[in-house]
Amino acid sequence: MAGSILFEACVDSLESALAAAAGGADRVELCAGLLEGGLTPSDGTLRLVRQRLTLPLHVLIRPRGGDFCYSETEFEVMRLDLQRAHALEADGVVLGILRPDGTVDRERTAVLAELARPMSVTFHRAIDVARDPHEALEVLIGLGIDRVLTSGQEATALEGVEGIAALVQQAADRIMVMAGAGITERNVARIVAQTGVREVHATARALQDSRMVHRNPRCPMGGALRPEEYAVATTSTERVCALVEALPSS
Repeated sequence: MAGSILFEACVDSLESALAAAAGGADRVELCAGLLEGGLTPSDGTLRLVRQRLTLPLHVLIRPRGGDFCYSETEFEVMRLDLQRAHALEADGVVLGILRPDGTVDRERTAVLAELARPMSVTFHRAIDVARDPHEALEVLIGLGIDRVLTSGQEATALEGVEGIAALVQQAADRIMVMAGAGITERNVARIVAQTGVREVHATARALQDSRMVHRNPRCPMGGALRPEEYAVATTSTERVCALVEALPSS
């Protein structure tokens, strides 16, 4: 860990996980579907990352994109995915459930947290769309959640530094507050200094050109908001290294 600030790399593939480790990340959050804000990774990806990665590994438990108000069937999927992460010896899980009124779904969050132990439990950026983040933080503290990932209810952590700082002060060492969203090697030191967080979360990705030689630009595979068809966004070892080096030492 660089000084006393921990850097968690958010990755969506084995290649990215290994690149994050090579760059000096302290922990990895594994997910899929980063274009949708992150989804539960596939069984194959999780198995291979766990086999090849020596860093602490946290796994996102999110059955779909969109909001964080889940049906009973979606909740059952989350339970099974969490149990799979436990069986494959993940070190932690990342989850978040809200009620329709924007409050934390205390009961179902408690069920998942209990199933997860002894793994670490992070409540993700669902707190950033909660009705009252300070009320939500107290609920999470009461449930014994280990950390919360937040951008301070803004689009990026840099824009949300005041909100993040307020949550850090409120937490008072009762729960870890981790800053995430739009963090780069250029702004991480400023975000840490202005918020007082001890953990930061970023993708540190760069575009790599596709290996495809034959290309058909007339036939896209995604919807209107789709990534480049012949470019792959992967975690960059160089960017992870630069971000780690940019972290303040205390």
